[in-house]
Amino acid sequence: MRRTTIGEVIGNGSEQGLLGSARVRELVEQALLPLDLEDKRVLLIVPDATRTAPVGLLFRAIHDLIGSRTQALDVMIALGTHAPMSEEAINQRLEISPEERETEFRRVRMLNHSWDVPSSLAHLGTLSGDEVSALSGGLFRMEVDVTINRAVFDYDLLIIVGPVFPHEVVGFSGGNKYLFPGIGGPELLNFFHWLGAVITNPNIIGHKNTPVRRVVDRAAAMVPVPKLAFCMVVHEGGLAGLYAGTPEAAWSQAADLSAQVHVVTKPKPFHTVLSCAPAMYDDLWVGGKCMYKLEPVVADGGELIIYAPHIREVSTVHGALIEQIGYHTRDYFVAQWDRFKDFPWGVVAHSTHVRGVGSYEDGVERPRVQVTLATGISEEVCRKINLGYRNPDIIDVTAYQNREDEGVLYVPKAGEILYRLADPPAWARGVSP
Repeated sequence: MRRTTIGEVIGNGSEQGLLGSARVRELVEQALLPLDLEDKRVLLIVPDATRTAPVGLLFRAIHDLIGSRTQALDVMIALGTHAPMSEEAINQRLEISPEERETEFRRVRMLNHSWDVPSSLAHLGTLSGDEVSALSGGLFRMEVDVTINRAVFDYDLLIIVGPVFPHEVVGFSGGNKYLFPGIGGPELLNFFHWLGAVITNPNIIGHKNTPVRRVVDRAAAMVPVPKLAFCMVVHEGGLAGLYAGTPEAAWSQAADLSAQVHVVTKPKPFHTVLSCAPAMYDDLWVGGKCMYKLEPVVADGGELIIYAPHIREVSTVHGALIEQIGYHTRDYFVAQWDRFKDFPWGVVAHSTHVRGVGSYEDGVERPRVQVTLATGISEEVCRKINLGYRNPDIIDVTAYQNREDEGVLYVPKAGEILYRLADPPAWARGVSP
């Protein structure tokens, strides 16, 4: 059979309908069967549980097609800096039972990425100051080390399986982002998260060609192992689109479709937004997406309430650091950079994303909007980290519904769909490509 180049994108999608499982398997077959994978070692790189996607459907299709042909077909969870997943959680992510794990999939090794264990990382190279300046549009000139989980060098092919959504740091998630920060080291992660924060969430999110995406793709080009990506566009519980090819090409087509199905445009801003976090966000580190995706439609001086009674921690991994610095605007940190430059820049970036756009002048911080937590996090902690507090037990969710004409927006499952204004203000119009 003719061997195709991975650069030929295979797939289709539409905002009008969903792909059936038979069509999904057909697309997987078209992408994989022409490749010479006999006795090769293949690593699947998949998201953790904080991304909505039918990962199990793709995993089974890939395993059915090449599991018996390859010498190894393993799975690595692209954690970034999230907490490791348990065996049970990985089974749920792959949509397999414990019995199947011990029988049908017994040869498949399940690996968690370890971003904070230096011995698990390999050095790929260093981005020079000139290169960083060119990639960042002149915002930074510094050397940045690029490291990745050294396990990738044990494989002949890396297969990325993950969804594409509007994203606060890179513009649209997916593609090479499953390598960096998915299975990368902290240096590059901290750099490009802060780069995105300096540009600000509203100027990054939902924009395709961003400086951060350029950095991620440049780092991925340093990985010498061949890469294939299955980029999914998830909609209403199914797949609106599936594209297979190089991470760059497949992601590009998926991002175009995501821009159609994952963006809701509103004619005017809202003074009150109740943003309800789904159960898959189990701390504020990931639950902050309920702010990121809605900040563009909150009116100046308005309030965004993150409603999540199930969230009881700021962050299982970074909580102590966040409690030290609190949640603040970008300008607050920039004006006092000597105070904060030695904190992990990714944590500082997260702080600005949750707090949103604002100013800091003459020692006074003025956030554009109020961010309030109605979660299991105590009022004492909320005040300590510079966020508002409401008791979730006394919030009547129904009181926020069907009131858009009054300036009140209710979002029952926040975090993945981007809301923006038809005529965005100057601070939310994006950056030049």
